Amino acid sequence: MQNKKVGMMYSGGKDSTYALGKLLQEGCEVVCLITMISENSESYMLHTQNIEMTKLTSEALNLPIVIGHTRGKKEEELKDIKQTIIGAREKYGIEGIGTGAIASQYQKTRIDSISSDCGLTVLSPIWGVAQSFYMRTVILELYKFILTSVSCQGLDETWLGKELSLTDLEKLERLSSKYKFNIAFEGGEAETLVLDCPLYKQKRIKILDRRIEWNGYFGSLDIKRAILEDKQS
Repeated sequence: MQNKKVGMMYSGGKDSTYALGKLLQEGCEVVCLITMISENSESYMLHTQNIEMTKLTSEALNLPIVIGHTRGKKEEELKDIKQTIIGAREKYGIEGIGTGAIASQYQKTRIDSISSDCGLTVLSPIWGVAQSFYMRTVILELYKFILTSVSCQGLDETWLGKELSLTDLEKLERLSSKYKFNIAFEGGEAETLVLDCPLYKQKRIKILDRRIEWNGYFGSLDIKRAILEDKQS
């Protein structure tokens, strides 16, 4: 897919952002981001927490964004995703779809099917990675991301809003081993937001107002206000 136009399925989280970087390294011409906003916070397919932040991250990436909307009903949301992808194909002439999928067969098979129907090639550059190694790589390559939701045993409210360091990752590895959750959060155990990374050339995200909501076993960090600020030299 070198020199081919690609639309990136994009949530603003670590996986879609890192996968975007990998596609650019491989010579793909990523011409737009594709984001779905779901009314259902428990969507099987879509990242939902602070999804509106993709409007800021698209500016930081200097890429246009195509936004689709869905009620988020299981399987029915696939029709909305397909229509949004078709819209991106018509507007930007995309020939492929990029994804940040790692291990979710449920999500990958459905995106593969939608893309095939639309005559598009699917590119998933981090599919099947060794997940502990992947998490370490993302941190070492200076992708600065925070946890914006947690919803599994072993992760409490202290993880919300935390920017993961290598020390945090070591603790996360121990908790993952004990409580048997996916360390890369591919099973929905947590959601993330990238505040800064090498792909953000001039601006990074600064959160000005946020609120933590905790419900005993799961919780979220709701971003009320954020801006782009100049990156320090």
